[in-house]
Amino acid sequence: MKDIEKIIRKVDGNMSIEGMPLSEEDKERIRICLTEKISFDEMTRKLVEKHTVDI
Repeated sequence: MKDIEKIIRKVDGNMSIEGMPLSEEDKERIRICLTEKISFDEMTRKLVEKHTVDI
């Protein structure tokens, strides 16, 4: 678990440099993927689905 938190801190640091720090929700999504509860592809699919506007 320590490695997961280290990865999240590094990603958050890099994103913060770009002016886009991670939210707690983002960090939790990363934790879920890194513990293999869901794949990154599946998480990406869910996020795209969530943020896609039906016309």
